Amino acid sequence: MSDLTPRTGGGAAARTDADNRYKTVQHKLKTLGNAMDLAGGELEVLFRSMRTNATRTEGLAVDIANAELDRKFVEMTNQVSLALSGAAVEVKKLHETAEEVSGLAYEARSTHARLYEGLDTVRSGRRERTPKPGFFAG
Repeated sequence: MSDLTPRTGGGAAARTDADNRYKTVQHKLKTLGNAMDLAGGELEVLFRSMRTNATRTEGLAVDIANAELDRKFVEMTNQVSLALSGAAVEVKKLHETAEEVSGLAYEARSTHARLYEGLDTVRSGRRERTPKPGFFAG
């Protein structure tokens, strides 16, 4: 039996609304980065568990063969071992992708801050309302 249990209430996905204010975008990028960090950690645990189960299943196939049970059981157990190994490889790739997306989200957040934080500071410090972005484009 697997030690994995479903988890609920993990990292919340960033909202995908049309709110593109500076602080909102910063928050969305931070939320995305944190969610990918959390997913990466869970995928690493899943990878290790699948790899361990694949190794155990391979050993079980050997034990079944040594017990001289019907060959079809050895073959089926070997197939399970191979499937777990293949799935573990794909989970590892997904883990690496989650880490990459996390890094890119933090990089985008930093770049966004470098480009727009000053403008947000000026706009936020004014008492007068300023036009929405794109107002002067025409």
